[in-house]
Amino acid sequence: MNPTQRRLGANERRMLHEIRRHGSLAKAELARVTELSTQTASVIINRLLEEQLVRKLEVQRGKVGQPSQPIALNPVGAYAIGIQIGRRTLKVVLVDLLGTVLERWELAYASPDAGLIFPAIEQQLARMLATLGPEAAARLCGIGVSAPRNFGEWEELLRMPAADAAEWGRMAIGQRVQALTPLPVSQAKDTAAACMAELLVGRGRSLASYLYIYVDTLAGGSLVINGWPHAGVHGNSGAVGSMPMQAARDGVPQQLLSVASLVTLEQRYEAAGLASDAMADERALQQPWLPLTQAWLAEAANAIAYAICSAACLIDLDGVVVDGRCDRGLLAALLALVEQELGRYNWAGAARPELQAGEVGDDAKVIGAAYLSLHASFAPLQG
Repeated sequence: MNPTQRRLGANERRMLHEIRRHGSLAKAELARVTELSTQTASVIINRLLEEQLVRKLEVQRGKVGQPSQPIALNPVGAYAIGIQIGRRTLKVVLVDLLGTVLERWELAYASPDAGLIFPAIEQQLARMLATLGPEAAARLCGIGVSAPRNFGEWEELLRMPAADAAEWGRMAIGQRVQALTPLPVSQAKDTAAACMAELLVGRGRSLASYLYIYVDTLAGGSLVINGWPHAGVHGNSGAVGSMPMQAARDGVPQQLLSVASLVTLEQRYEAAGLASDAMADERALQQPWLPLTQAWLAEAANAIAYAICSAACLIDLDGVVVDGRCDRGLLAALLALVEQELGRYNWAGAARPELQAGEVGDDAKVIGAAYLSLHASFAPLQG
């Protein structure tokens, strides 16, 4: 039976997880890290080899003891499609079991129009199925969708037409995509999907509990506790974008997303008559964009540091991972300032978490969407 058509057992999932986490492991090491007997581990590995979910690498010689043959994930063992419906961009990717992007497609727009987006998704799903061919397409786990949880909120900040905001506010996005395909569809908040990508192929592999912050059109976040994404009752755990920047005294205080979001920087560029897409490349740190960028960086770093300190007082974190849809030089400059701002706080009674740059970058939300299906099919069972 095709492994994407049956539910893998707990030990099989655990073994695949450890192989993914370590890259490759010999049979004896797999038995040790999964705490299974050598015989049980061997039976499971043989089954996974037969189903082509894992593969044998070249025999390693020259070490003490018998030569060993590492076991690694087989890229062609399974596939998934990820869809990111963003406030400014629609992305669709096809990934293999390792998360390598095999096909990608992107559409930019000023405002999300459902009448444009869902026909485009249907066309791209058909194109990617045709690219795979019948045999490989049978190994598709499913489709993952990432989208803002409250698409119609912050309408004024985004300059979003009221009709678009209202339509997305009442739409069941996952159901709309499910109507286009017989494959199972999973959906998550976009920042939670980005966090999933970081958890499986980025910094998250070495952190147990961390806050994840993604600086995008609107900044947002997610939370991982003890190696697991923690959504919370309403799916909003780690939603630092909504964190107020001060106590409510005279009026409603600003939220972090009003200060640290890329839309704020874009609008400042536009107001100065400059190209608003400069944040995506080295221009952001060059003249004439540099003074506007520096002012935004100072404000954004202050806001992010405030959010990190507040979060660390509530949850004992191993670290904080910050990534974004921006030039890596701009992200590095932002993190350097955040580190400075964190040094201004009194950490008595709390542990200052280590700050790290995310590794997935611009495609985190769409790759994370694809991982929703891979995670559902192959990740360890929680609990």
